[in-house]
Amino acid sequence: MQINVAFRHTETSDALRMYAEDKVSRIKKYLEEPIEANVVLQVEKFRHIADVTVESNGLRINAREETEDMYSAIDMVVDKLEGQIKKYKEKLRNRKPTASERSQRLMMNILEWPSEERSEPRVVTTQQIYAKPMDVDEAVMQLNLSNGDFLVFTNRATMHVNVLYRRKDGNYGLIEPVQ
Repeated sequence: MQINVAFRHTETSDALRMYAEDKVSRIKKYLEEPIEANVVLQVEKFRHIADVTVESNGLRINAREETEDMYSAIDMVVDKLEGQIKKYKEKLRNRKPTASERSQRLMMNILEWPSEERSEPRVVTTQQIYAKPMDVDEAVMQLNLSNGDFLVFTNRATMHVNVLYRRKDGNYGLIEPVQ
């Protein structure tokens, strides 16, 4: 974590610099590296202002506090930053992932699969169903009545087993075997 401390309209103080660096480094536990924090401490008449900008992986968070004491301004601005970061993390947690993020997460899970468990795929469950003979229109109606995503049936016209499935765009797909 890189922390830059600048002073404006006041003398440079090593104690104040160390205090600001120590307090701002607390936010490291909430963000991923690389983190860059710019702290500006300034005095205007009797107002002490602490202004902090934090950047991490495209995320930029700003906070500003002013009090009559520089140490309390630093404490308050760091508390404000922590609150903003927690709120941002909560938003990310509650957001639905996009299709590319889901596939990336799945790809990461595949890559992180333990090597000793990488054996042949195995059948976990089996289920026997009766493929009732029906027309495609009747199969669509049956699929609408059920809460499943697919329906296996015997097509009356061809007498072959077909699979009707519900697509993500709201339409239906039909899988017909070729003989």
